[in-house]
Amino acid sequence: MAQCSFRDIRARKEAEARVRYLALHDSLTGLPNRTLLMDRLLQSMAHVRRHQGQVALLLLDLDHFKHINDSLGHLVGDGLLEEVAKRLRSVLRESDTPARLGGDEFVIAASGISCAGDAEGLAERVLDCFRPVAHVLGHNLRINASIGISLYPGDGDTPVALLQAADTAMYQAKKKGRGQYRLFSHDLSMAADRWHTLSNDLHGACERGEFVLHYQPQFSLDKSTITGLEALLRWQHPTEGMIEPGLFIPLLEEHGQMVEVGRWVLRTACLQNAAWQAQGLRKVRVAVNLSAQQFYRCDIVDAVRDALNHSGLSPQWLELELTESLTLEDTDAVLKTMTDLKAIGVQLSLDDFGTGWSSLSYLKRFPLDRIKIDRSFVRDIVNDTSTAAIVHSILNLARQLGLDCVAEGVETVDQLDYLRHEQCAEIQGFLLSKAIHPEGVGQLLTSNAQPGHASFEASPAQQRLRA
Repeated sequence: MAQCSFRDIRARKEAEARVRYLALHDSLTGLPNRTLLMDRLLQSMAHVRRHQGQVALLLLDLDHFKHINDSLGHLVGDGLLEEVAKRLRSVLRESDTPARLGGDEFVIAASGISCAGDAEGLAERVLDCFRPVAHVLGHNLRINASIGISLYPGDGDTPVALLQAADTAMYQAKKKGRGQYRLFSHDLSMAADRWHTLSNDLHGACERGEFVLHYQPQFSLDKSTITGLEALLRWQHPTEGMIEPGLFIPLLEEHGQMVEVGRWVLRTACLQNAAWQAQGLRKVRVAVNLSAQQFYRCDIVDAVRDALNHSGLSPQWLELELTESLTLEDTDAVLKTMTDLKAIGVQLSLDDFGTGWSSLSYLKRFPLDRIKIDRSFVRDIVNDTSTAAIVHSILNLARQLGLDCVAEGVETVDQLDYLRHEQCAEIQGFLLSKAIHPEGVGQLLTSNAQPGHASFEASPAQQRLRA
């Protein structure tokens, strides 16, 4: 009896200890939860009041986590969250507190911060630790996060106020392009108010006919003719006018509206190109960007087939642009979808090439027609020898793989001359043409349209293209 009673007491104590642990820790990752985070934040803030210094709060939100959960299942999603927690522990000091608030949101509370630069350095270490591929249940996944930073005492005098400030900064980081960090400022707070206003206005914008497509021409450096048009989404707000895509595209993604809007973009671009061809204008491909949400959360193959059937456009005149980071998240699934799309007859390109830590083995496997050199490389090709060497290598690689290259963001004649010398196939950028309204495109798509045509005569840059 005494032995049994001893076992019962030990089991009860272990159960009570487990309950106390779970009350303060996340059951999946083992990290402190919101309750323990708030307690430690209060302690750190009290220490700062007595001894000076600052406390930094970093709020992390994983980019595109939802579509990983939706497409690969919750077991893979949970495994990725555990990997995130493991990597956070590896770069933090013992005095720092990593916590999971729930879902894909993590927080780091760092005491002993002397200036904002210390907090930024911590954010950079966190982003760096996420760069290697995560291997989760047979899937190779990329971890990307947007980070918002707030500081005590300057950005709030309570834990809740600090979290709100970090949340505002985090959303601004997402607006900058994700995979980045941003420090809170009171100007950001005003921007956040506008962000929420636009978020509310965005609901129903597609049904109200507020979205329009503009098209940026792509030019052949060899033939000096228009070869393609990239369809770019614009929002014609009823009171604020034309809203930049950098402001509303992240909102569409956040609210899960990219699938619906993406279908509209596909259909509209195909209908417009078919209409131009029906008018007897030059036949060129129209390129449509596919978001990660479209690629993973809907049957993109059926969506493309539907857009082509609805418009009557021949598949060869539709190009689908995939972001480099998208193609690295689950290569087997991506390869199958790309193969199915190629079977329809459309063209495929890899956008922003060089920015996503790409693997050459993946590049060889994917049935691509062309790659697009990111504008960040084009910008510096004339003044930076390292960047020029990278672009030279990309162009050589593309030739060896039988792929065409499009250089984005060409804005100077020197950049054009460099790309011509390196035998880049096509270019696009403000030097030759900004994105233009559909009515303006019709003037370019004549049978002999080329830079230097009547509509281009005012620009020496287009005449240089024919040189």
